[in-house]
Amino acid sequence: MRSISRTEDRFADAVQGLSSVTVRPEFILNEAPAPQRLAPSTVAMTAEMADPESDLVSGRFVLLHDPDGVDEWEGSFRAVAFVRAELESEFIEEPLLHDVGWSWVTEVLALRQCHARHIGGTVTRTLGRSFGTMHERPSDGYIEIRASWTPEETPDGATRDDLAEHVAAWLDLMAQAAGLPPVPEGVVSVDSRRPRTRS
Repeated sequence: MRSISRTEDRFADAVQGLSSVTVRPEFILNEAPAPQRLAPSTVAMTAEMADPESDLVSGRFVLLHDPDGVDEWEGSFRAVAFVRAELESEFIEEPLLHDVGWSWVTEVLALRQCHARHIGGTVTRTLGRSFGTMHERPSDGYIEIRASWTPEETPDGATRDDLAEHVAAWLDLMAQAAGLPPVPEGVVSVDSRRPRTRS
């Protein structure tokens, strides 16, 4: 039987830590197929609204791990987050929307006290306008936020944080983009995870 290396143990521990995240009741967290070409070890999950009639916000989180480290990451782990949310009409044409969207990324990481570096990403606005017989319909659109960062590691190669906090920051970003109110302090959200249904 092949022995399991310390690097494999390290990634397995990280994945196990992800499962401890508490999910607010508005969201459902699903397992998802992970990209195989980006790193030797990967895990992915998606989140969507618990209400099947709502597509207010959705997202995807991927954790990459290369035990040899990647120069571009400045580490051996890399978190990749994506959020897509509907925009209310009064915010669609806000000139500072891109800057505000990116500030949400840095804010949620700071609030969760995530030790992260080499943070980068993009904020995209999609705007739709109606014309002709539909000209009275209000503008509609979406904001899409793509961000990635490197969780800091200790000298022995372990991450400084429980990586569940990085997942929680991504979920906080989804809530922020969707305009959901914060969960009151002292209130514990119902754990809303379910395995991804495979056809």
